[in-house]
Amino acid sequence: MFGKAGLGGLMKQAQQMQENMKKAQAKLAETEVSAEAGNGLVKVTMTCNHVLRKLEIDENLIKEAVDDKEMLEDLILAAINNAGEKAEETTNKTMGAFTQGLPAGMGDFFK
Repeated sequence: MFGKAGLGGLMKQAQQMQENMKKAQAKLAETEVSAEAGNGLVKVTMTCNHVLRKLEIDENLIKEAVDDKEMLEDLILAAINNAGEKAEETTNKTMGAFTQGLPAGMGDFFK
């Protein structure tokens, strides 16, 4: 099906694609996304590898949270989940460029 030169060229392209994907994954590990909940009362920053880098809680919310601990917990969870969704979107957009146009299942070869 492939001649020696054709198969060698294909393997070289695959290796190059794999190297580029590793670079993109490393960049994503440092790429930060931010999200908020409660109209900005809780703000979260995380990497696209889902490492939480920053959590900010408005002082007024902390004062109110003395009486409503569950509300504070819910807002923190909402902000973290929103940031996680943004991280996934960013990752999928970046990594999808590598597997676009490949036959089904072939993208798993490069992981």
